[in-house]
Order: sequence, then C-alpha cells, then structure tokens
Amino acid sequence: MPRALVLGVTSVFMTVASLRATAAETNLPNPSAPIPRLTAPANADEPAVVAAKVDEILRMEVPASQPTAKAIVSDELYLRRATLDIVGRLPNPEEISAFVLDPAEGKRAKVVEKLVADERFGTNWGRYWRDVIMYRKTEERGQIIAGPLLIYLQTELNANSPWSKIATEVITASGDALENGACGLIVAQQGMPEDVTAEVSRIFLGVQISCAQCHDHPTDRWKREQFHQMAAFFPRISSRIIFMQEERKFAVTVSVNDNPFMRGRGMFNNMRFRGTPEHFMSDLKNPQSRGTLMEPVLFATGERLSLGTSDADRRGTLAQWITAKDNPFFAKAFVNRMWSELVGEGFYEPVDDIGPDRQANAPQTLEYLASQFAASGYDVKWLFATILATKAYQMPSASRRGPEDPPFQASVAQRLRADVIYDIVLAALGVRDQPFQPGAGMAGGGMGRFRGGGRGIFANVFGYDPSERREEIQTSIPQALALMNSQNVNAAIRAGGFGFAQSSLSRLVRDIDDNQELIGEIYLRTLARQPSREEVKTCLAYINHAASRGEAFEDIQWSLINSTEFLHRN
Repeated sequence: MPRALVLGVTSVFMTVASLRATAAETNLPNPSAPIPRLTAPANADEPAVVAAKVDEILRMEVPASQPTAKAIVSDELYLRRATLDIVGRLPNPEEISAFVLDPAEGKRAKVVEKLVADERFGTNWGRYWRDVIMYRKTEERGQIIAGPLLIYLQTELNANSPWSKIATEVITASGDALENGACGLIVAQQGMPEDVTAEVSRIFLGVQISCAQCHDHPTDRWKREQFHQMAAFFPRISSRIIFMQEERKFAVTVSVNDNPFMRGRGMFNNMRFRGTPEHFMSDLKNPQSRGTLMEPVLFATGERLSLGTSDADRRGTLAQWITAKDNPFFAKAFVNRMWSELVGEGFYEPVDDIGPDRQANAPQTLEYLASQFAASGYDVKWLFATILATKAYQMPSASRRGPEDPPFQASVAQRLRADVIYDIVLAALGVRDQPFQPGAGMAGGGMGRFRGGGRGIFANVFGYDPSERREEIQTSIPQALALMNSQNVNAAIRAGGFGFAQSSLSRLVRDIDDNQELIGEIYLRTLARQPSREEVKTCLAYINHAASRGEAFEDIQWSLINSTEFLHRN
C-alpha cells in the first residue's frame, strides 16, 4: 500500500478515535446516570394559554435579535399558511375575503378549529406519516400496504385518537395488513426485529439507536447490548405473503406464540419466516455461534421483561412504557417533529435524532410544550391549535438560517410535499384528479407506485423523506421542468379550453372583462393572495403587448404555477 495512503487511512482512524474520546469525555453524560423523566401536569391548559407561555419561554431562551421576531404576518398570509399546514390545500377566494374582512379578534383560533375538524386534516397528515414509515422501508413489496396504512392513519387522525393510541396500535399490530393498516411499519421492515426496533425508536422516541446495532454508538451513550435488548421485544413477529386456495393474503404479521411447530425451539434470529422465540445478539468475533440471549429491556427507561414472555405481552408492555406520560422521549419526539413541520425549524435537527446527548435549541421551551402535550392525553389537534397560536408560528417567513445565526427568529419557508403540490395544482387549474401525462423528468415508478396516477408521477419528482433535514432536500432540474412541460397542466391553462373544453381560466377570461380584476382573481386562486401594485402593473403591461388577451392570461397563470412561491409554504 502506498505510504501516503497508509498515512491517510491512519489519520482517519486517529481522527475518529479522537472524536469518540472527546465526545465521551466532554459531551456525553455518565451512561449509567438515569435519564430524567418528563414531568407532566394533571391537565393541559388551553391552547392560547400554552401558546403565550411557549412564546415567553422561547424569547427568554433565544432573545429576539431581529425585528422580524416581533412581527406578525397578515391575515391573508396566515390563512394561506394555516390552510396548507393543516389540510394541505390553498384557501379559495371566498374564504380569503371572508377571513380578511372578519373583524373578530379570535378569528385565527376559530379558523384553526374549523380546519382541524375538516376531514382533509386526516388525509394530509395521514399522507405525511405514511411517508415517514414508507420512505425507509426495507421490503419493496411493502408498497402494497401503503393504501391500507393511509386509510388507518387518516381515520385515526380525523377521530383525534391520541398519539399514544396510534403508536400502541402500530407497535402491537398483527393480522392481514390489507385489512389492518396499523401493520404497515412491521411489514415495511419485513418483520425483522432489528429493523422494527430501529424504526419504532426513531419514529416514536426520536432516537436513532440503530447506530448501536453492530457497535456502541459513537456519539451517544447507547450500547450495543441496549439495541439488542430492545430488539428482544420483537423476535416473535414475522411478515410474509400467504397463499390460500382462492385468495392471496399479503404481508401478514404473525406471532410465533400462535404456531405450535415453533414453540420452545431455540431458533436463531435468521428464522424470520415465522419468527423465533427469543432474540440473540450475534458474536462479532464468532458470527457462526448462537450469540448472547437477550432479555427485553427498554433502553430509554431501563424497564425490563423476563425471558419467555409472550409476544402480546412483550409488545403490549413495550407500547405502555413508550407512551407513558413520564417517558423522557415520547412526547418530545412528536412535539419536536410537529414544531419543525409547522415553524420550519425543530428544537432538534434532524427531527428523529433527539437523544439525551444532543444539544437542543430552546430545551426549556420543548420541555414545557412536551409536558403540556402529555397532559392533554397526547391530543394531536390540541397541539396543532397550540403551535398555530404562538407568535413563533405567526412570524414572517425567511430563508433557512446559517449555523452562526440564532434559531427561531422567523418562520422558515418550507417546500411543499408532493401530495400537497399535486392537490393545489389541480385546484388552481380547476380540474379533477386524473392520470397526468408526465413532463420531462416525471417518469413513473419509485416511491410514486403506492400513490398511482398523476399523484404518483408527482411523488416521483417532488417527493422526499419527511424525516430528512429540509436544507438537504434540493430543488432539481426535473422538478423545474415537471410543471413547465406537463401536457395536462398546459392544456388546463389554455384560455381557449383546448383539451379542457371549459377550463377554469377560459371561464374567467370569458366572465371577467376588467383586466385588473381578473389579475386579482388569478392571484387569489393560484397564490391565495392579492397581487402587489407592482405585480398588477407588470401584468397589465404584458397584456397590452400580447398577441391576444387569452394568451396573455395563460402566460400569467403558467408563470404563477411555476413560481417558487407556489411550491412553498411561506
């Protein structure tokens, strides 16, 4: 090996060793020290009361150093932001006018209450959580259960089922996944105890303990034994396709307890077709050996079960421990994720890596809001009402801050998710859901397969893993070309109605003679706001020089749909 390469490799290992030693000595608390439990009051306060307290604590932890921190967005922008965030659509012109003209002081809280009661709330956020689960699947065939998973999630969210109930049902799910969508997480991970462990921890506790599967975590306190103790809650599950006489049942999770052929057998972990009675941590020095038999222990709290415990008791007890109100991570994981989605920046980033050895932005604010969320009984709609009532949510938007800038000085502009983009394109064009013809870069397949049709095409171009850092989600050339070149989009915009005999724009051009009024109507339908004076002036000048009035308005709407503002929640 060349000497330079040897030195380079040696340098890398020395650097890694140095970083681990530094982390162990300076950043990491004593691994044996207990993690403080979350202290929740008996009952949560009203959203407005909690929101005011959140703002107060936040400003104490992160002093306002920019004037935008004290500003509040206009009613028009608040309604657009809240409607996109809650139900994944734009408010229509009638809703905008009614909201802006309403003189009531409490109208923002009232519109939030109305939006979370809309059935599209469950659809929008069901799609979000479906993507959280499905984007990191290890089973490609798991896409067939994305539909039942979405139905389950949107039903539970619209019913305002506590987040603890949803988490419990997902952790303890069994049966035919096409009938019980709660099986989605286990099926997506092939029923593998290690993969299920990693996802349950990441999604419901916000802790990426998967890094400790093969070795002690390099930057957290978690030991390899702790990962496999957690995996010991899941050895008796499996996920497979069952073929019957005239029926094929997909992706069924079954418990080894119900299989008499497996009882008492000391199977190894790789017998995943039907599960194994217990979980063994492999011996890295002797991979062919049986390994170490692991007791089920929850790493976050140290609570444990004995060997031989049934699958139902294992997973049921684990769910109880995870969703307990004093669990140090459960409420924080959900609050942190929702705060990041709604305000644009989480207390921890990325949202699924909170850990006890991570530094939070405004930790006291998170602690208070999480304790109130736990006290609410994990009321999801209560949390939305609370966050949307804060001044932090209602601040004007700005670009994502640099590492040297203080956090939470503005609402960070968010790229819309693929499903939301698809829905607002249809609404802006005034057309129904249909099989879209792709533009350049809008090929089928990939993550869009579990959506189908035009929605699936948009998912392949605009989709992203919701758990990723937003700054790591880059705009691409295929995205820029997608809306520009889509045959359906261009046909729907045509004011003459080619392809869509009575397109939304063709009716507007026909019914509204005043150009300035029509410009305002198009802006309201496409961007959910009135145009500025400068925008009106620019549009009027363009209309005066265009070949025809209809073509001029086609170009105006096309430019708005392809604008950055249209594709973002500001």
